[in-house]
Amino acid sequence: MLITHPASNFLGHYALRDLAALGVASVGLATRYVGNDTTLIMENCVLDIAAAIGHLRGLGYERVVLVGNSGGGGLAALYQSQAERPDLTSTPAGDPPDLTAADLPPADALVLAMAHPGRAQVYTEALDAAIVDETTPFTRDAELDMFAEKNGPPYTADFLARYRQAQIERNRRITRWVLRQLAALADRSHPASSPDGPTPDDLPFVVHGTAADPRFLDPAVDPSRRKLTTLWGPAWAANFQPATLGHVTSLRSWLSQWSYDHSRANAPRCLPKVSVPVQVIYGDADCAAFPSHARQMYDAIRHGDKELVEIKGADHYFQGRPDLAQEMCRRIVDWARQ
Repeated sequence: MLITHPASNFLGHYALRDLAALGVASVGLATRYVGNDTTLIMENCVLDIAAAIGHLRGLGYERVVLVGNSGGGGLAALYQSQAERPDLTSTPAGDPPDLTAADLPPADALVLAMAHPGRAQVYTEALDAAIVDETTPFTRDAELDMFAEKNGPPYTADFLARYRQAQIERNRRITRWVLRQLAALADRSHPASSPDGPTPDDLPFVVHGTAADPRFLDPAVDPSRRKLTTLWGPAWAANFQPATLGHVTSLRSWLSQWSYDHSRANAPRCLPKVSVPVQVIYGDADCAAFPSHARQMYDAIRHGDKELVEIKGADHYFQGRPDLAQEMCRRIVDWARQ
């Protein structure tokens, strides 16, 4: 079992000991972007998974199961789709790598555990739609403010439809700005022999309001047994505190990692290309990866060798419930052996 995530340090993943106790060799992967996703390029993470699977094959392992956990779900699906049917010749910004020319040994099976469909999707579902000026997060559209009492919770179907569309449009608005900035950088380029040296080909920027999913406040939206909170605490504070998801990124990383239209690490788009068995496992008390996410990924698999598993009472990290983490590992191992 190889457990992966784009940026988290999985070298000490909580499932490793439980999987080993069940007689399965298991390893966690830390990509080159471990602990810092500000310049993360998903296509480079694909190469890192390839190196790990290639190493395991070299050690003599005949069967390798790729486990995408949490944000690793979209990445694992992208990897397996490219290993089976490579078609990406560059990043969304037009940079290397060319995955059609890379050595991408396919995994024998895929597990999407406590996973969401991809960083760009879950990020867009949490973008604060009320922010109308990227430089002033408290200049807000009152009609699209999920934190305004007049709008809910509970939220009406009409508000949710308008809110979700506004989230996508905000993501696309940022993407259009990113593309203009990259074009401007290209126009400013000059040779390394210049007194000032070469012009940078990337720049950082800040995105405010990244923890504003209505599911964080309204239990009727995507019903489950979850607590009404985020992985970083109450939604209003988490929405603005610097340490939450994707507050700082670079232009090129935005396109590869966070852009709703450009990021390729999207499980529902990748899974139709996957031919190996796939297991989707989710917890019904998870406040980060929701039941609809699991169903969306499961439904995207076109073949019949698939399984959807619910772990009742499990939150995203199995906090205080090591027995449920063990149950998840048992379900993975039993399925993989079958």
